[in-house]
Amino acid sequence: MNIVETSGLGLRTRRGWVYRDVDLTAASGELVAVTGPPGSGRTSLLLTLAGRFPHNHGELRRRGPAALGQVAGVHEPDPTLTVAEHITERLLLLGPVPRRRRRLVPVAAVRARRAYRRDAYAAAVAGLTDAPLDPDRYGRDLTPVERQVLGLVLASLGGPSLIVADDVDAGADRPEREWMWGALERLADQGYAVVASARAVEPGVAATVHRIGDPAVPAPALPAEPAPDRPAEVPA
Repeated sequence: MNIVETSGLGLRTRRGWVYRDVDLTAASGELVAVTGPPGSGRTSLLLTLAGRFPHNHGELRRRGPAALGQVAGVHEPDPTLTVAEHITERLLLLGPVPRRRRRLVPVAAVRARRAYRRDAYAAAVAGLTDAPLDPDRYGRDLTPVERQVLGLVLASLGGPSLIVADDVDAGADRPEREWMWGALERLADQGYAVVASARAVEPGVAATVHRIGDPAVPAPALPAEPAPDRPAEVPA
């Protein structure tokens, strides 16, 4: 089932087009990679797909809730919180433990709540990557790839239909990029529609690539004007 569909999607401001003529579809269980040169509007497009940014041209249809992974300057880890504290905070914001555990006596309920959060943390991290994040590591100490993974873990906790993540290959070497794309593929295998932006996609990645912002074909150069005739030199 298609989770997000766009037709001629665009955003134009007084300064010109941020992105334009985007026809994109992402289905449940599909990984879509949005690539393009710097300034092509990749970040703005992802935020629009997630319902966090406007558009004023074309159509956008989305089924179910969307969640943001790492988006620099918009949705990033708190430098003063550990990985475990990020996840605990997100679970608290999502609401109480499942209804069946709320009928317990107070002491048992507290223990159940702690166990629920611990289990949710372990399941979220293990389901995404074979190299779990250190729960005691602070946000300020995370590598670029670890920041991306934490963003994906937090996004998945709410059970959205769509997850978007920006610049997933930024600051990563080739092994890290391959590992990151593998984590995104595993996330899609869990049934999410995943849209990630990057400069390029690693070979062999099972992703539908959608490139935006390619420069228009340059106009042919005008023929050079002939040099003006110079008067013949008069011999001395």
